[in-house]
Amino acid sequence: MRIVSTVWIKTVIPCCLAPVLCLAGVAQTSSAASDTQAFCPPIAIGADVSFLPQTEASGHHFSDSRGARPGLEILREHGYGWVRLRLFVHPMTLPNDLSYTIATARQAKALGFGILLDFHYSDDWADPQHNNVPKEWARLSHAQLVDQVFAYTRDTIAQFRTAGVLPNVVQIGNEITSGMMWPDGKLPDNWNHFNGLLLAAARGVQEGSRPDKRPAIMIHIDQGGNSETTEWFFSHLIAAHVPFDIIGQSYYPWWQGSLKDLRDNLAYMAKTYRKPIIVVETAWSWKPDNYTKKRGPFDESPEGQAEFLRAVAQAVADTPDHLGKGVFWWEPAVGNDLVRRGLFDDNGKALPALDVFDGCMTPPQATPPAPHSHEYK
Repeated sequence: MRIVSTVWIKTVIPCCLAPVLCLAGVAQTSSAASDTQAFCPPIAIGADVSFLPQTEASGHHFSDSRGARPGLEILREHGYGWVRLRLFVHPMTLPNDLSYTIATARQAKALGFGILLDFHYSDDWADPQHNNVPKEWARLSHAQLVDQVFAYTRDTIAQFRTAGVLPNVVQIGNEITSGMMWPDGKLPDNWNHFNGLLLAAARGVQEGSRPDKRPAIMIHIDQGGNSETTEWFFSHLIAAHVPFDIIGQSYYPWWQGSLKDLRDNLAYMAKTYRKPIIVVETAWSWKPDNYTKKRGPFDESPEGQAEFLRAVAQAVADTPDHLGKGVFWWEPAVGNDLVRRGLFDDNGKALPALDVFDGCMTPPQATPPAPHSHEYK
């Protein structure tokens, strides 16, 4: 079995121990609002907008108190400084292929957003219940799959760079608690294969971004309120010397526990791993939803949703040693059943949660991360 080199030399990075310290979207108090009026946690504020272009192209419109405008513009004006964009390999029914995602990244960058690219390494949704290898890669041996992951990642990142939208942060896999590219990288049975796939992906990010600065690499799991599973997962990665810069967590209360559970795990991760942490997916419904394991104390109402977002952002900002670095909503502007968890109502009008970061502003352009000169030997 061929294993990609596991050596990842760390260098001192001035200004930022990790890029999120210097990211666009770190809220700053606007001169138009007093400190008592503005809720401006010193973290990156972002949203996954992967459905937004498709939703608007289908005829949906979004508006706030200033009237109807493109959704990205509304988010930017309400304190959001980051977008997260998912990418499938060859999607059959979903829009998130390479050309669609690059086009969305261009729109976002033109408005000054930082960009987080979410590789799913699948043709469809990848999460702990579904993480199937792309159809075209299904017959590859493990060694061939490692080569394919490296080449695909390298070439994809290079195309983003050529298009002028090299991501600031790249997550290599989506909610990969149960592994990725099943069956080859499925956990807990295939840790060696899984680690090899991650190493290939990390090397692909590095090579594809040359000669520019390497994007920060995020590892994303779905255990925002579970320190035990978090420890199980990251202990294996660290033992295998898998390189990463940022820990990403999903936090949905009906799956990942109470706000106290989230706070406890944020503190655990900060103390144990000493790396920046982003809650890269979170949401709460503004009207009754069909989940049965919801945990309060938030109402399923417009006001309850706003209270939830404020509480999660505060929990991240309170992470010990300032290692809580961001919160991303999933997804704010949609026209399907997910509208219950969006930041706009059934008619596309902004809900109170969209105003949580009003009175804050973000830099006019996305501040790139500090140089990443980590290299493989």
